[in-house]
Amino acid sequence: MINRSFDEFCISHQTLIRLRELGQREVLEEEDSGAYWPAAAGPREPSLNQYGKLIPRDDANLVRVVEELGETADGHTATLRVVTIPEDVRWVITKTEGASR
Repeated sequence: MINRSFDEFCISHQTLIRLRELGQREVLEEEDSGAYWPAAAGPREPSLNQYGKLIPRDDANLVRVVEELGETADGHTATLRVVTIPEDVRWVITKTEGASR
């Protein structure tokens, strides 16, 4: 999972909810501020769509939900993309002006 935008990696409130349904550990520990204002937790509301910064990028549930939701999975200013890396390749995510590579 990489972020193609020039801002921080984050997921939307809708993605947070779906990952909680799947039992994803890091989001279960994260505070859901959108629960208090569900009508305001639209896809581009900045304060309620900046979750998941601690989720490992190779988390199977994260990949599944981003593929399910498409652009709706993107957090505020994020552009998430699933990329396939062969298992024998060592990888690290770096940020270039905010975008993951």
